[in-house]
Parts: sequence; C-alpha cells; structure tokens
Amino acid sequence: MDARTGLTYLITGGSGFIGSHLTEALLRRGDSVLVLDNLSTGRLSNLEQVKDHPRLRFTHGSVLDELIVDELMHQCDVVVHLAGAVGVKLIVEQPLRSLTTNIRGSEIVIEAAHRYRRKVLLASTSEVYGKNSGGPLHEESDRILGSPGVARWAYSAAKTVDEIMVNAYHKERGLPTVVVRLFNTVGPRQSPAYGMVIPRLVRQALHGKPITVFGDGRQTRCFAHVRDVTEAILLLLDSDSVVGETFNVGSTDEISIIDLARQIISRCESTSSIQLIPYDQVYESGFEDMERRVPDTTKLSSHTGWSVHLSLDDILREMIEEAAGERAGFASLVIS
Repeated sequence: MDARTGLTYLITGGSGFIGSHLTEALLRRGDSVLVLDNLSTGRLSNLEQVKDHPRLRFTHGSVLDELIVDELMHQCDVVVHLAGAVGVKLIVEQPLRSLTTNIRGSEIVIEAAHRYRRKVLLASTSEVYGKNSGGPLHEESDRILGSPGVARWAYSAAKTVDEIMVNAYHKERGLPTVVVRLFNTVGPRQSPAYGMVIPRLVRQALHGKPITVFGDGRQTRCFAHVRDVTEAILLLLDSDSVVGETFNVGSTDEISIIDLARQIISRCESTSSIQLIPYDQVYESGFEDMERRVPDTTKLSSHTGWSVHLSLDDILREMIEEAAGERAGFASLVIS
C-alpha cells in the first residue's frame, strides 16, 4: 500500500450523496478537493459541513462542458468521476439525458485526464451485470441484458461503454485507471427521489403512509453504508497495485425488500401497511428487475484489506434518525 496525502482531487458529482462523503473524507486527511457539479441531483447542502474549508473549491458546471473540465483537470492530481445519471426512476424517465451524461460526459473527463496524465477512478455500477441473478457476482461474471428498447438496459450498456472506454485508455495509452462497480450504497444524505429504496420507505413509515414495495418484494439486495464505500474508494486511490483493475464495492449481507420494509416499520414504530405495486405501474411497461444482486468483494479485500464495518442495523438507525430530524425541522418551520 502506498498511501499519500496532500494531493488535489477533482470529484465530478462531488456534491452528490457519495461525492460529498468522499469530499469530507479527503479534506479530513489533508487533501484538497475541487468539486464539479451541475446540482441536477447533487445538493449544496450536502457540503454544508465543509463549505468554508480552505482546501475546498466548488464549481457549478457540467462534465459536458469541455472547457471547465479541462481547466479543473489541469489543476488536480487525481480525478474521481462520480457524475452521472443515478437511480432507476431517473434513468427510466429521462433515458436520453442519462445516455448523454453517462457516455459523452465520461468521454470528456477521460480525454482530459489523458491530456494531463491524471489518474482516474471511474464509478461504475452493478447494473452492468444486467439480469444476472446468480451470485455472488464477481468482476468477471457474465452480463445478461434484456432488450435495448428497455431504458434500464440502455443505462447498463452506457455504463459498460464507460468501463470499456477507460480500460482502452489504460491499455492503449497507459492512462492510470481504476474502475469501481458500486452496488447498493446507502446512508445519510441519500435522497428518496429517483427510486432510492431505503430513504423512500423510511419516510413513508415515519409519516404513517403505506409502504410501497415494487413487484412481489421477494427480490433481494445488499446495502452498504456510504462510509464503508468511501473507505474502499480511498484505499483504491492510495494503491498503485490496483491500476488497470476493476473492483466490486458493496455489502454481502442479503435481505429481501419485503423483509426490509417490515424492519423499517418495526424500527419506526409505524402503523404503515405494506402495499405491493406492480412494476408497470411505477416504471415503464416491460420493466424488468433482478431477483438477486449480491457482490463478491474478494478481489477488493485481497488487494486492500477492506471489509464492511457498518451493518444494516447501523444504516437503518442513522437513516431513520436523519429522516425524523428532517420531519421535526419541517414541523417547527410550519408552526413558527
């Protein structure tokens, strides 16, 4: 392991959910951070705790703006490319925007990184595995995709193009790169918008509304705390031995969505009922989901020593506390 601090990191999407936590972690250890974000899904409030930090600079702009990306790339040592369309709901509702941001945006970032010979950490997604419900899924597992006419698989294909592009720059032009495939990452600051399941279910439970579970609820997922995911990213950024490699990042603690809903109702002491909603009432007709999505993180652990420290219990406790605090704050504003 070759840990270094005092570098300047460019984080695209740095005021988003994961980006803001990574920004804070880098600043804490002595690095400087340049954040580029168009605030389409990110929020300035996510950076509230560090907004006046002398080693943080925020730029309101898009990864589609070649001049801004070039200027910031020139000023940094390493780039973490997190910007992109997020969440199943957004991807289904705005497929063209998602494709443009995820493919053209990544191309601009990668080209600029090559121009200045900057190390790139590309954030990809477990969506690249498509409908492969086997598991645990390792980095060489097959991709199983549905029709390209279904927006979800178009998103999967776009993120795969990002991976292929960055790997080609590494192999053909020697660009130092690392790819991380993020599975379900959750924690404080995650918006309930765009189909993020835990924030949505928690807020429904706290308001006593029906808990809406899509499909039959038997589909299983694994949820990793954003602090554990941030630690994995830092370990990969600090290691020279991982250059050119791809890593799954996520928890292997599996739970069905209907059991998750039951846990949330219990923890919130809520009177909410569970309502099963067919997929075609939530998304487009023909929407497909995976029965199971579990990562194999053996490669990440063997290269970096990383392991999960925060459990689903920790995640739910923090997210319920955050949502309850938001609700209390809103209530006090209404009363005053």
